[in-house]
Amino acid sequence: MFNKILVALDRSEMGQQIFEQGLALAKVTAASLILVHILSPEEEGSPDLPILSNFDYYPGLTAQTFELYQQNWEAFKTKSLQMLQFWAAQANTAGINTEFRQSYGSPGRIICDIARSSGADLIVMGRRGRTGLAEIFLGSVSNYVLHHAPCSVHIVHIPVSATANEVVKEDTINPGAA
Repeated sequence: MFNKILVALDRSEMGQQIFEQGLALAKVTAASLILVHILSPEEEGSPDLPILSNFDYYPGLTAQTFELYQQNWEAFKTKSLQMLQFWAAQANTAGINTEFRQSYGSPGRIICDIARSSGADLIVMGRRGRTGLAEIFLGSVSNYVLHHAPCSVHIVHIPVSATANEVVKEDTINPGAA
């Protein structure tokens, strides 16, 4: 059914569930995995861009601010790469042939490009659930991929209320847990 499954990951809380669904599908279909992370300033947890001003009240501050931003961006890239390596090792241990890639750019476009160039049969990705003006102004990566992907797309959607219920259930079972 599927030979190559591209799993688009970010560093959000949904990442683990997205990976697990991609891995489960790969096990069932004997497909290989391509784990992909797209570096983007819009990603949750990415360093904030320094605000540039035409007024130079504090000489040298903009250079220091930019240097700090570069250091934070390099740390973000490194942590993201470690995340991909960790999940690739888990998949390989489960007997699934896995590779990973990290690219920079527009997430939707890059995901579709990688799917096309690698011959992926399926894209597994999450959905943040933006609606209304937030979706219009900030865009929707999953919406873009749905309309431009060269293959089938599986969207993982975990409602906020389900996550909250799991936390409540966990606290009820073990009231002393922090």
